Amino acid sequence: MDFSFTAEEQAFRKELHNYLLKEVPDWFGGIFVLSEDEYDRTWEFTNQFARKLAQKGWLIRSWPREYGGQGASHMEQFILAEEMAYFYEPRGAHYMGSNWVGPTIIQFGTEEQKKQHLSAIANAEVIWCQGFSEPDAGSDLASLQTRAVEDGDDYILNGQKVWTSYAHHADRCVIGTRTDPDVPKHRGISYFLMDMKTPGITVRVLPSIFGSHFCEVFLDNVRVPKRNILGEKNRGWYTMMASMEYERGGYLHYAGLARILDELIKYTNETQRHGEVLFNNPLIRQKLAELAIGIRVTRALSYRVAEMRSRGINPGAEASIAKLYGSEFHRHFANTSMQIMGLYGQLCRGSKWAALKGRVEREYIWSPEPTVAGGTSEIQRNIIATTGLGLPR
Repeated sequence: MDFSFTAEEQAFRKELHNYLLKEVPDWFGGIFVLSEDEYDRTWEFTNQFARKLAQKGWLIRSWPREYGGQGASHMEQFILAEEMAYFYEPRGAHYMGSNWVGPTIIQFGTEEQKKQHLSAIANAEVIWCQGFSEPDAGSDLASLQTRAVEDGDDYILNGQKVWTSYAHHADRCVIGTRTDPDVPKHRGISYFLMDMKTPGITVRVLPSIFGSHFCEVFLDNVRVPKRNILGEKNRGWYTMMASMEYERGGYLHYAGLARILDELIKYTNETQRHGEVLFNNPLIRQKLAELAIGIRVTRALSYRVAEMRSRGINPGAEASIAKLYGSEFHRHFANTSMQIMGLYGQLCRGSKWAALKGRVEREYIWSPEPTVAGGTSEIQRNIIATTGLGLPR
């Protein structure tokens, strides 16, 4: 493994970082906003910003030029994702098409599918959502029951998806369905590229403590052309898992946490309690050092996945290792940050007394989500045990 960056990659990171410092407004706190009054402004900004990145050729760096990319190295694309995460993902919901829908289409799509979808993603013209989880199929995703039945040149889809991020804004959806109910559950799944404007699709927003980006999607006799199957019929499980590996390997939450850590260090150097600067407290310094170490470990695990992809190696257990450690560390980071901040850490964005613009409180609320989204920590441990260590199922 070689984690060093070329001079060209380092120059790109510097140029991109300086651009983001200039262009991302100070009020922007991330795409997973918790208050309704911020939602519309955040949504409008991220869509405009994604289009600006596309015009500069920075939304997608590593894809072939014929599909809207720049033909850059995979590591440049990783640098792009890392810097975006540090600035709380100003691409907004476009991260999904960039980070894992597009790469899955490149890996499994037909030439027609690539021509139809990739340039649109690279130009920030479409937003994708992902139809995986169902009311009775979450961690055991292979138990999904959304049916797709052949009818002439189409399939007719019926069922329900849940926890589908940004489905109420999405133009298209990658969706897992059951096309053969009479075989073992992993073998009868097909993966479709679905137009969200197709008649029969109903979307309902699920407001939660995490904000208003989760949705339910109901499918009532939805017609999807056969040509929209991504990969092979009845082998969609493998296509879905490849998509999940792109998601898990791109779980760069550590970059956003690194931003908060930088702000925490600044805060503790400028804030006094009982006449003493917080940073001078050895216990607080130890906690900050512990967080810095965790970020570096998570970064190294993520770099390992990126480096494997740059050599054309498909990471399996390695992606799950990075995802597992990063998700669990995310919770630890939020808890430790709250301990450092004390009661001030519980103040939410909008309070005049909230330090760090309420980011610690927001991160604390959000931190359990990464241990579930993209596959629970228990699922990651099973993958590591079986795929990585060769242990029996």
